[in-house]
Amino acid sequence: MSETPAVVSGSQGNDLGGTTKKSSNTVNRPGAPVGGSARSIRSKSRPADRIFYGFSTGAAVSIMVILAGVALFLIVRAAPAIAANWATDPSLSTGATAGHHTFWGYVAPLIWGTIFVSAIALVIGGPVAIGIALFISHYAPRRLAGALGYLVDLLAAVPSVVFGLWGIFVIRPFLLPLTNWLNHHLGWIPFFSGTASATGSTELAGGIVLAVMILPIITSISREIFLQTPRLNEEAALAMGATKWEMIRLAVFPYARSGVVSATLLGLGRALGETMAFALIVSPSLIFSLKILTDGQNSQTVAANIATSFPEGNALQRQALIGTGLMLFVISIAVNLIARIIVTRTGPDAKTRKAKATIAQLPPSDPSSVLAVDDVLSGRHSSPEGTARA
Repeated sequence: MSETPAVVSGSQGNDLGGTTKKSSNTVNRPGAPVGGSARSIRSKSRPADRIFYGFSTGAAVSIMVILAGVALFLIVRAAPAIAANWATDPSLSTGATAGHHTFWGYVAPLIWGTIFVSAIALVIGGPVAIGIALFISHYAPRRLAGALGYLVDLLAAVPSVVFGLWGIFVIRPFLLPLTNWLNHHLGWIPFFSGTASATGSTELAGGIVLAVMILPIITSISREIFLQTPRLNEEAALAMGATKWEMIRLAVFPYARSGVVSATLLGLGRALGETMAFALIVSPSLIFSLKILTDGQNSQTVAANIATSFPEGNALQRQALIGTGLMLFVISIAVNLIARIIVTRTGPDAKTRKAKATIAQLPPSDPSSVLAVDDVLSGRHSSPEGTARA
C-alpha cells in the first residue's frame, strides 16, 4: 500500500541542473498538485484576539505612563524648593527645614538614614527569610510547609501601624537588656557606642521591626525559586553520596542564586519606603549617625520625615518634602535596576551568552571552536541542569 508524502513547496536539495533553490515558508494544502501555486497558511484574526491584544498593549503602556507621570509630578513640585535660596528664604528658616542652607544639605542625612536603617533590616531579615524559605521547600513535612507558608504570606497583610505598635510595646522593652549588654561590652565598636537608650527607641528596634516586615516578600519569592530547582539536579547530587545540605549547596543555591538576590533587593525596596512603623518606634534627628543603641541620635528616614513634617509645613517646605520624595523615588528605581542587572548577569542564561561570545571570538579553524559549539548545543552552558549532566 503506497503512502502519499507531505509536499512542501521549494526544493530541499539540488535540482537536475545542480543549482540549489531557496526554500519557501509556504506549505501546500493537502491534496494540492505539486506543481500548483502554494498558499500560505495564516490564522484568521478574530475580535477576541484584537481585544486581548489591545488590552495587553494598553496595560503595558499604562505602566510607563504612570511611572513617567509620577516622576514628572515630583520634578515639577520639587523644583521650586530645590532651586530656592535656603540661606535667605524666610519660608525655609523655621520648622523641619530650619538650620539647613541648601536642599542637598537637608536631604543628605535623610538619604543616609533611609539606606542605613534599610541595611539593618536587610542584614537581620534576609538570612532569616531565606532560611524559612529553605525549610518550607526542602525540610518541612508537606502539611507543615503549607501551613507555615500561609502564615508567612499572612504577614504581608498586617498594616504597618500594627507593626509599629508591636514594636513600641513588645520589641523596645524586649531589647533593653540586649542594648545595655552590647553597649557595655562592645561599646568600642561605632555601632554600639554612645549612651544606651533607656526607652528602647533605637535604630536597632526599628531595624528589627522592618526586618519582620520584609520577611513575606523575600520568603515567598525564594521559596518558589527553590521549588523550581530541577529534580534531576537534586537526585544526581544525592545519588553521588551528597548529604541533604551538600545537595542544597551544590544543586539548589547555584540554580536559585539570581532569584534570591532579586527577592532580597525587592525586600530592600519595601524597607526603603516604610513610614509609620519606623516613625512610631524611633525618635530620630536629621544627622549622620552610625549608632544603633542610642536615644535621640538616630538618623531619620525620608518616608518617616515626610509623614511627620508634611502636615505642619508651609507651601515651600512641602515642596522641599516632595523633593526628598523624589530622591527616594530615584533610589527605589536604582535598587530595581541593580536587581535586574544582577539577574541578567548571574541568571541561567548568563553562561549561554558568555559561551556564545567566546565562540564568536574563536577562529573557524580552531578545533576548540567545534568543542565549544558542541557544549552549547548540548546545553552544558545553558543551565545547572546541563552542568549536572556534564
